Amino acid sequence: MRAYVLPVLMLLAACDRQSTPEPQGEVVQGESTKAEAPDSIVKADYSHKGKAAPANAFEAPNGDSVSIASFKGRPLLVNLWATWCAPCLKELPSIDTLAAREAEALQVLTISQDMKGREAVTPWWDKQGFKLIQPYLDAKADLSFAYGGGSLPMTILYDKDGKEVWRVVGDMDWAGDAAKALIAEAKS
Repeated sequence: MRAYVLPVLMLLAACDRQSTPEPQGEVVQGESTKAEAPDSIVKADYSHKGKAAPANAFEAPNGDSVSIASFKGRPLLVNLWATWCAPCLKELPSIDTLAAREAEALQVLTISQDMKGREAVTPWWDKQGFKLIQPYLDAKADLSFAYGGGSLPMTILYDKDGKEVWRVVGDMDWAGDAAKALIAEAKS
């Protein structure tokens, strides 16, 4: 019986998608929208700064296969999310607000990591009334794995040349001042 306890505990620990790991590397701090801790700190991870985006393909809203490199030329904010991830759903409206505010200077991609793809995403998405963001799909979660994933939401900022500027793991108010300061880094 003891031989089974450790593997089961390890498996359960690996499924913890609620906790936010501490980022590595240099960090910048801003406000968080976490209801349980409104004064908590959001940290941007700069340890991957300058790295090119993963080449993994994912599905555009029109069904075409695209990659992050397809969007080179303007700064790009990539948000990985899923319909089963409560913090993801909480932050998506603020990402839509950010997309509207920064429409001239920044592209915003929201890429679902739902394994059921459109079957899971479309019914939920259609009820939301987002103005600018659209549901891209990565049903195999290849991007999550490429980013060393497992934790959602994850948001990554790329400069106009397709090089990573920073990433944030966990939900954030993307319409707030802290996000505005972080986004400004791609413009400089």
